[in-house]
Amino acid sequence: MKRFFSIFLAVGLILSAVIGVAGEQEKTTPQSPGLAEQSRIVQPAPSASASSKVNPVDTAWLLISTALVMLMTPGLALFYGGMVRTKNVLGTIMQSFMIIALISIQWILFGYSLSFGPSVGGIIGDLSWVGLNGVGLAPNPDYAGTVPHQAFMIFQGMFAVITPALLMGAIAERMKFKTFFICTLLWATLVYDPIAPQTQWAIGS
Repeated sequence: MKRFFSIFLAVGLILSAVIGVAGEQEKTTPQSPGLAEQSRIVQPAPSASASSKVNPVDTAWLLISTALVMLMTPGLALFYGGMVRTKNVLGTIMQSFMIIALISIQWILFGYSLSFGPSVGGIIGDLSWVGLNGVGLAPNPDYAGTVPHQAFMIFQGMFAVITPALLMGAIAERMKFKTFFICTLLWATLVYDPIAPQTQWAIGS
């Protein structure tokens, strides 16, 4: 347990550092225009009167929603832990918490860019937002024009975490930890990241 908490703390520090660096880059680098034209999904151009100012109420609600989605993964850990044999309870719980750390790092490094970055052939995003480069505190009108771009990124990241955690119930007690680690990373990169934006707009439409 001590090693687990040390890993979890280290991941938190890494995430904080990456977000802080991205915020500093946003202060010095203006966002590139024309992101709506580069999106994989054709969206109507925002009207001239559309405001890109951060709305504190929208931001607060988005962060609350983010926290609620985040708590679903530890909840799944307890749920799945109660479904397996006693000898596999700890391993099943550890798989859920491992997903939080693994997918959070993957999402920040390149997952978000693959999902919501400028399109490559209408299939997947490019790597222009790797490491949250260009993802700062200014709103992105293509996705959420009243909340910071980083808040939108974190909100979407929690869904990237919970999705493979839901799939974990199908392989409980059936897969080694190392194999599960690799399969989760590959599935998130090759399956979830390309279809995440289409799923979002389909639900919102």
